[in-house]
Formats: sequence, structure tokens, C-alpha cells
Amino acid sequence: MLEIPVLGVIGGSGLYEIEGLANTRWERIETSFGEPSDELLFGELDGQQIVFLPRHGRGHRIPPSGLNFRANIEALKRAGCTEIVSLSAVGSLKEELPPGTFVIVDQFIDRTFAREKSFFGEGLVAHVSMADPACDRLGGLIEHASASLSNKTVRGGTYLVMEGPQFSTRAESELYRSWGCDVIGMTNMPEAKLAREAEMCYATVAMVTDYDCWHEDHDDVTVETVIQVLMENAAAAKQLVVNLAPLIGGRSEICTTGCHNALDVAIITAPDARDAEMAKKLDAVAGRVFRP
Repeated sequence: MLEIPVLGVIGGSGLYEIEGLANTRWERIETSFGEPSDELLFGELDGQQIVFLPRHGRGHRIPPSGLNFRANIEALKRAGCTEIVSLSAVGSLKEELPPGTFVIVDQFIDRTFAREKSFFGEGLVAHVSMADPACDRLGGLIEHASASLSNKTVRGGTYLVMEGPQFSTRAESELYRSWGCDVIGMTNMPEAKLAREAEMCYATVAMVTDYDCWHEDHDDVTVETVIQVLMENAAAAKQLVVNLAPLIGGRSEICTTGCHNALDVAIITAPDARDAEMAKKLDAVAGRVFRP
């Protein structure tokens, strides 16, 4: 069944101060996996339903490793979101991606190790495909929406997700460059994996704030410099959301790249061996494939 497209946006608190955002309300969403980072802000842009989630909580209270990624994604699913755009501050690993560049990411390398990475587990096992972790269809809409921005926008790139909260050593930064990675950050895994399990389209706009620490002609990364460029990127990020909103509503079928039915071939536990309590816990994110 085709659901009405609802755009979920994950990012910083200042992003939600968008001119024209109407019928707004903050609402706490309860999930089966605990508390999300904050309340969700519901609103409309040009008639398009949008739901915003402050990834780190308003005021940036939660570090990357402390984020309850499962609760965040389930909360957006419960709020009716069908597509998610993740706006994330990152460091650049390439000379040609200077601060201020927006990268529409299409690949990830997950180097995190202290996070819960799946809704599924003992009693109900699933293996979703992550060969193409970002929705190409949604990425195309973002590229179109970014055409009028003053920021340089690049379609395609690999995002190395590190655990943090510390920034990279110089040796780590050079290692990731040797792997061909484009940007580095701390937040988009397991976010992308969980969005796929919850059958939502997911795309990342990686907003470059610095050159990490590999670049000899630039100072090492500091919070002060990151915040300065982040604030400069904020206006463009808000305009991107404004431009994207009317494009989202034009979808007339479920995602043609398979995001909305990713679980059709992912559940491996036999029906008579599935844990009933586990299935009940997963109802919000995966109930479509369990219900008669």
C-alpha cells in the first residue's frame, strides 16, 4: 500500500527555524527501544508534512556514542516518516572538498564499535542488504534541490563513520584517505542501517566543516572552527530542506530502489521459530512483514 510521503529530517537544532514552516508542534514519541534524543517537531512546508529530530537533543546534550539510534529511527517511523534526510557535520579527507561543501553520500564505511546496530536479534533474525546504503532516488531529489544553493554540492562520496567522541589521529586520517574515503564523521552509522531495517528511504547530506587533521596547510580540528563553519552551512541547509519539501510529495509509488520493502527478503527465522515478544517489540518498524 502506498503511504503518503512524510519527510523526516535529522540534524542540528538551528535547522528547524525555517521561514514558512507551519502548523508546528513538539511531541514526545515513545518507542520500544527507549527514549529518542528529544521530542519531534511536526510541521508543514508548502503542504508537505515534515518531522524534525534534533539528533543530539536541543542544546547538543548527547555525544555520538550515547545516541539511542534505535529509538530515534523508531520514533520517526511511528511519526509516519517514509523518507529520512540526515544532515551531518563532517571533516573532509580530500583537497577538492573544502569546508562549506555539501556531499550527497552514497557509501559508508562503519568503524563504530560501541553501538546497538540492529532492531533484530535472538529470536527473530534478519539480514538486510546494505550494498547500496543510501537511497539513490532520494539522493537525486536532494541533488535537484541543491542546484540553487551557493554551497558547492557533490553527488556521491564515501563517509567513514568513526566512534568518537575524539577527533582522528593524523595516522588514522591518512589511513582513511588511503582507503579512498571522502568525508569523516561520527553519526550516520548505525543510523543508515536502522533506517533500512525500518523500511525508510535514507540519504545523507554531509556538510564539510574542516579538513580533519591530515591537511598540513590547515590548523588541526577544534570545536571552535567546526562550529563557525557549521553556522555558515546552516542557512544553506535550511534552504535545501525548503527546496526539497515540494519534491518529496511527487512520489506516486513505493520507492523503486526497494527501500520501502527491504524486509521482504531479509527475515531468516522460520515463522514457527519466531519469538512472539520480539515480534511484538518490532511491530512499529517491521510489523508490515509479520501481520497476516
